[in-house]
Amino acid sequence: MRSRDLGIVIGRRRPGPGNAITDVAGVRVGHTTLISGDGPLSTGQGPVRTGVTVVVPHGGDPWAEPVFAGAHRLNGNGELTGLEWIREAGQLGGVVGLTNTHSVGVVHDALIAAAYRAVPDGAPSWSLPVVGETWDGALNDTNGFHVRPEHVDAAIAAAASGPVAEGGVGGGTGMVCHEFKGGIGTSSRITEADEGGWTVGALVQANYGQRTWLRVDGVRVGEAIPTTDLPSPYDQADAIAAGRSAAGATGGAAMPPPGSGSIIVLLATDAPLLPNQCERLAQRAGLGLARVGGTGGNYSGDLFLAWATGNRGLPGFAGADLRDTVDVRMVADRAIDPLFEAAIEATEEAIVNALVAATTMTGRDGITAHALPHDRLQEAMARAGRLRPAATDRG
Repeated sequence: MRSRDLGIVIGRRRPGPGNAITDVAGVRVGHTTLISGDGPLSTGQGPVRTGVTVVVPHGGDPWAEPVFAGAHRLNGNGELTGLEWIREAGQLGGVVGLTNTHSVGVVHDALIAAAYRAVPDGAPSWSLPVVGETWDGALNDTNGFHVRPEHVDAAIAAAASGPVAEGGVGGGTGMVCHEFKGGIGTSSRITEADEGGWTVGALVQANYGQRTWLRVDGVRVGEAIPTTDLPSPYDQADAIAAGRSAAGATGGAAMPPPGSGSIIVLLATDAPLLPNQCERLAQRAGLGLARVGGTGGNYSGDLFLAWATGNRGLPGFAGADLRDTVDVRMVADRAIDPLFEAAIEATEEAIVNALVAATTMTGRDGITAHALPHDRLQEAMARAGRLRPAATDRG
């Protein structure tokens, strides 16, 4: 289930055929989802509600052929590795990984190993992978370190074009968004033919936001579905922590306040953008986030990466390509605004898709993250005159 299936149409631009980041030719997405156990938290044993998502940035060899890229930090209480080299060189090389906060290291190492296996025996291998994280500790045994290298390998092997599984899957398995169940979401937009006909795709791992902040197409949906109706998982976690503290038990620390979570936004486009233009595109993800109710709060990690496949065949960081000069193209800055708008709308709808696709999940200590109820969402949208059940371009 996606937002357009409910009659909710975000923005004015049309999506690509799949309304997903995979509408950018060559981009592939794979997930490994880890769900096991129920009941009280036992560190190292579970319950497990986590996973890993990988995004392959183009249709060639991602380990050998870089593409132009740029990044933006709205608030930096989070991790997206490899950005210093992207800022320095303006190029992304390799598969991008998304997981939980305490599994960044294992995913990073597994991607390096995958890059090494991809080169001929004895050939040099060098990799600074990009791995993003958000915190799933409300539902998951985060300190149990359940993500392992074989889970990364499985996600890479599963990476495919076409439809992308959304909600509580892959790296988004244990994530919470606006105090509802969150996770992975995706969307895309196509600029008009006279604007270049370029595609911009977004994929998010959404784990941020207070309930009252939530806006869908400008409608104050969060206020219409308060935590008194559907409890917040953070309130449940705080109650459990308070009970443990009162009993003198360990593990009694309260959760950070709602809104302290994070979001990773990945943007891909087939437009021929230079690195500084990719950085500018990444920055616009923050405007899409703001439309849904993200504020970039002090304890939130809001980190965005954009790459462009419109200049292919760039020399690799190592290898036999010894060209001293390379011809590249760029979209003129006077013509870049449609791409900015596409990035904003795709980010906004990707977040809403994550919320709509996610189903209710109960994790450690019986804490439940409730799904955003579709009927209540539609009621709020209808009252505001924003429900379009006969919408075209449903994606």
